[in-house]
Amino acid sequence: MPYVHIQTNATVSEQARERLLAQASRIAAETIGKPESYVMVGLSQAAMRMGGKSGPAAFCDVRSIGGLGAKVNAALSEKLCGLLEETLAVPADRVFLTFTEVAADRWGWNRGTFG
Repeated sequence: MPYVHIQTNATVSEQARERLLAQASRIAAETIGKPESYVMVGLSQAAMRMGGKSGPAAFCDVRSIGGLGAKVNAALSEKLCGLLEETLAVPADRVFLTFTEVAADRWGWNRGTFG
């Protein structure tokens, strides 16, 4: 934890994928205030339309045990949208994001939970 899952219909080269994952990991760690050693990021290709139209789009699901809130979420939105625009040419107005706080006893790792 934290976990950032990015789904997009944009074409992603191997080079862009590695850059996107590395930068999303750093953004999550720095913005949420957690060690990057606990951050997981994922990237999935998905068929999607937004606003009834085709074209590049993305959905980011951000989850964490603590650290999220109005100020942090706004900063994550700004930074992740910027990253998607820069690396995949997905306009910021074609990105939705969700932010979910998860209780420590509901997040498993290494044969146990964090709570």
